[in-house]
Amino acid sequence: MEHAEMVELIRGGVPGPGGVWADLGAGTGNFTRALRELLGPGGTIYAADRDGRAVRALADLAAQPGAAVLPLQADIAQPLRLPPLDGALAANALHFIRDLPAALALIAGRLRPGGRLLVVEYDLPEPLRYVPFPLPPGRLAALAAGAGLGELATVGRRVSPSSGIAMYAAVAVRA
Repeated sequence: MEHAEMVELIRGGVPGPGGVWADLGAGTGNFTRALRELLGPGGTIYAADRDGRAVRALADLAAQPGAAVLPLQADIAQPLRLPPLDGALAANALHFIRDLPAALALIAGRLRPGGRLLVVEYDLPEPLRYVPFPLPPGRLAALAAGAGLGELATVGRRVSPSSGIAMYAAVAVRA
């Protein structure tokens, strides 16, 4: 997916420039770059991934002007040392977590009141080799509600150019 497509996919889940966000499961930063564009120079992004090589690759992005990017090596399914967040982005990351209710409760607990959980996932009913724990929108809505988040709203859809599978972006807000 091209950078501009990523920006458009998540645009409806980012209320405006600025704020403190986390990109959970950031990898080498594809969606971190998209979020960075939307937040602008007043934003801060904690880019967390458990892969040390991916986190080191984020150092180049952190050195560029724009929203501050703070690379963090961490397992997003575990408690993270983060400040209260205005938003958390999890793009193609949650489908790797077996205990999604616990992980979403941890994420929701880091959000300020009014903070947003923005998710990009495949819309799959059954697991695939590279999507072991699929998270279709209905399941995400139920899990988000169980974590104390508000109603899930779809903010974008597209077909993955690499797999041909439908993807969605959705946001839920902490009350």
